[in-house]
Amino acid sequence: MRLRFLFFVFLLAWLALVIRLFYWQVKSFDKLFLAARLQQQSKSTLVAPRGKILSADNYPLVFSTLKFSLILNPSIISDPQKVLAEIASSSAQKIDQEKFFKVVEDKNLSWYSLLKGLSLTEKEEIEKKNLPGIEFESSWSRAYPEASMAAQTLGFVGIGDNDKERGYYGLEGFYDRELSGVAGEKTWERDLLGRLILLGERKETSSRPGRDLSLYLDRSIQFLVEKALSKGIAQYRAVSGSVVVMDPFTGGVLALASWPAYDPANFANEDKNNFANPTIYAGFEPGSIFKPLVMATAIDLGLLRPDSICPICTGSVQIGEYTIKTWNEKYFPNSTMTEVIQHSDNVGMVYVAKKIGIENLYSYLVKLGFGEKTGIDLEEEASPTLRSEKDWGEIDLATAGFGQGIAVTAVQMTRAIAAIANGGKLVIPRVVAKIKDGDKEILLKQTEPKQVFKPITTKVIKEMMVNAVENGEAKWAKPKNYKIAGKTGTAQIPLAGHYDEKKTIASFVGFAPADRPLFVMLVTLREPKSSPWGSETAAPLWFEIAKGIFQVKGIPPS
Repeated sequence: MRLRFLFFVFLLAWLALVIRLFYWQVKSFDKLFLAARLQQQSKSTLVAPRGKILSADNYPLVFSTLKFSLILNPSIISDPQKVLAEIASSSAQKIDQEKFFKVVEDKNLSWYSLLKGLSLTEKEEIEKKNLPGIEFESSWSRAYPEASMAAQTLGFVGIGDNDKERGYYGLEGFYDRELSGVAGEKTWERDLLGRLILLGERKETSSRPGRDLSLYLDRSIQFLVEKALSKGIAQYRAVSGSVVVMDPFTGGVLALASWPAYDPANFANEDKNNFANPTIYAGFEPGSIFKPLVMATAIDLGLLRPDSICPICTGSVQIGEYTIKTWNEKYFPNSTMTEVIQHSDNVGMVYVAKKIGIENLYSYLVKLGFGEKTGIDLEEEASPTLRSEKDWGEIDLATAGFGQGIAVTAVQMTRAIAAIANGGKLVIPRVVAKIKDGDKEILLKQTEPKQVFKPITTKVIKEMMVNAVENGEAKWAKPKNYKIAGKTGTAQIPLAGHYDEKKTIASFVGFAPADRPLFVMLVTLREPKSSPWGSETAAPLWFEIAKGIFQVKGIPPS
């Protein structure tokens, strides 16, 4: 009886074993085989190099350079002192010796990253030593041959979600998808102790580099702009400043600079407030540089002519509880519209604004793109809100006539003036001219610019702006024998619901040569302490930069 019972028990056990083996070998074969392969295989992602960012002369402003991490396998390191000495003699990086010895003593550890960011030279020098337990992993790092030049336009590369690299700010952020390549993968077999099986199976899928960006940005102009801006900030003791240089016909950005900026190669240690480009997101009240646009609106509507007389330019004007004066409290009775622009007459511009009316002026502001993003291909663009037309009153119309009570960005303002330079068309600012994918060039889709002003209107306003440069407050700084169209601006900064008379944004906007403009440029200085006036700060800085552009572009005097 006992024998039968034991036989029955063993039979059941045998059947259970057979069923279990059947389940493992047949039913769960694929699942278990995959699990075994995953335990045996090691995988490594081959990160693709990001695309280059090239200036207009095809010079790399940013490119990816190969860097290496030194990996220790403590299980096969027999002489830690020698390994440490040899690595230290071949690398400039400092090694935490206490940590090193603690790691190599752990013989159950098969992988530890000791050093990161080694150059190819350092890697090759260490490899010559034939040290046991040393491996290398490659990665890519961004390099900046021109240091911090155009940092806020370029952006930088950091670690995003899932520990993956991604671009932040500027071009790196806006074109992250194009610049990012396609990662590859490397697999190899290891034994139970995690050691590489020399004759084991190995597979490698190559990575594909990202696409390159070819810019409109002129490296020579960018250099002279940044140098002049830095000098101007110090000379006029300004808190900050910016310069925008654009081709008025294509919208191509030739230079874009702001101060203070930062070093993209060392962004982790820089002030985060300087990462975003203020020319595309920071709003400011433009002041008198806005006057040519308001005057152009009146002339375009046929309401005024250059020789039309201002009947109220005899003194200050009262609007409700507000008194509007000229900037220097000097008045010019019977001024023509040309002279109103020349004298930067606020009272005269109140007359112009009233002739236009709220509905018409608001319509042209919308046509000129104020209140919305320009569409420039840089990450972080924003736009100040354009107050709804129904919320405008008589005082809002009057102050808009001389550029107060309305906010713009530097890029918005530059492209609006470009519409006067190019015959009345509103272009979309672009930093990237084309994208390169290996030997192929991908031309970017161009949007047909909108016609805002009649061509004849822009000719009239152009001459008025030329007269303002030749006979205005900043004529002393103008380069001789060059025909330049421009306008100075000095806007008080609104603080806590009122304007601070001591704090201004000084500016100058213009284009040259006036007859056939090759560039339009806006210079702004925030709170210059040497003088609050644009004619004494921003204007001479504009003219200094213009002289440099004339030389770079080979533009002779007229």
